[in-house]
Amino acid sequence: MENFTLTKSLEILSRTPDVLRALLSNLSEDWTMINEGPDTWTSFDVLGHLVHLEKTDWLVRAEVILSEGDKRFEPVNRTVQIKENVGKSLEQLLMEFTELRSQNIALLKSKNLQESDMNRTGIHPEFGGVTLAQLLSTWTVHDLTHLSQIIRVMANHYKTDVGPWIKFLSILKP
Repeated sequence: MENFTLTKSLEILSRTPDVLRALLSNLSEDWTMINEGPDTWTSFDVLGHLVHLEKTDWLVRAEVILSEGDKRFEPVNRTVQIKENVGKSLEQLLMEFTELRSQNIALLKSKNLQESDMNRTGIHPEFGGVTLAQLLSTWTVHDLTHLSQIIRVMANHYKTDVGPWIKFLSILKP
């Protein structure tokens, strides 16, 4: 653990719902339902993915690591939100994500984790042994990755409209 601390991760994890709400709430579907082409996600899809993982990944896997039982993680379906969220609104997903994240952070804090807990391990179905610190670091970077993805998808909506300024807009470059 070179840079990870739980305190620093919680700084990001606790802010993600507010960032998403500020970025996406009350936007037209022209912004929230666009993607980058076939087999890519809209902002709505990304938000649904974040909701799904709040239920099935981060804290579920942390509990496995901290338990005395079987250390193997169940695989996570990273695209199930496409079917799960049919008929839901973006505002519903924002509310659900905010509530789940708040609950998960409270649960994580209630564990009173020590430095020694960060080296405890679980078994990922693809990677093998992983530590709690790696899981929590990944949760943090996962948030940042999807915030970046949402912003990139939205920026690309105007890619052909910026004209020659594209030269200065690195977000629009491949």
